[in-house]
Amino acid sequence: MTTPKLLQLAKNNAGKSKPIRAETEGREATIYLHGVIGGWWGDIDETLFVQAMAGIDADVIHLRIDSPGGDVFAARSMMTAISQHKAKVIAHVDGLAASAMTGVCMACDEVEISQGAGFMIHNAWTIAIGNKADMAKTGELLGKIDTGLAGDYTRRTGKDQAEVVAWMDAETWFTADEAKEHGFADRVAEVVGTKKASNHWDLSAYNNAPAALAKPAPPADDGPAIAAHLTTLSRHLALIERTPA
Repeated sequence: MTTPKLLQLAKNNAGKSKPIRAETEGREATIYLHGVIGGWWGDIDETLFVQAMAGIDADVIHLRIDSPGGDVFAARSMMTAISQHKAKVIAHVDGLAASAMTGVCMACDEVEISQGAGFMIHNAWTIAIGNKADMAKTGELLGKIDTGLAGDYTRRTGKDQAEVVAWMDAETWFTADEAKEHGFADRVAEVVGTKKASNHWDLSAYNNAPAALAKPAPPADDGPAIAAHLTTLSRHLALIERTPA
């Protein structure tokens, strides 16, 4: 059985990041969102994020972002926590904001993207099992999710919704300058130094990932903790992918 794209994304990137952590200095706080969104299969647990946000008493919260995406509903709960917090929330796209993570960016007061980073929007994915009526209902649900996401993007960018929908249909990858030009980001942060931007996420689940981003950098050896995480995730995926004989 072919692995669904959503599961492929999670499986290929499992254990490549560290747990959510927050740092506070004076009246500013920083949360690191490096990983796949969704506590069930990813590294960014939405419940832990919401709890972390609720526990912060600061004037400014910085979100340091590098994520290939994940669960759209988990991202929506994160967006709600961001929009309801009293602090000014600034998203810093340090490496990649793709798929559901772009929605998290849209909920922030400001979005800063580093030169060389990437920003990608597309239509929602899901996994469904059932008859034609079930599939039709699933398609209807996906359409509603896409409409909601398109609304988030159009409100932020001021672009015509038809243009945004066309970008989503095409799975569009924006450079940092393009993200700023089209209103997804407020500014581009220059990266000083001679090192080129690199990507450590496996983006093979996506159709149009730029060649410079599609191949991840060689992974670091993070020991048995990652092996255990991968084993657990593989068991979950096996249960979902199992079909009746």
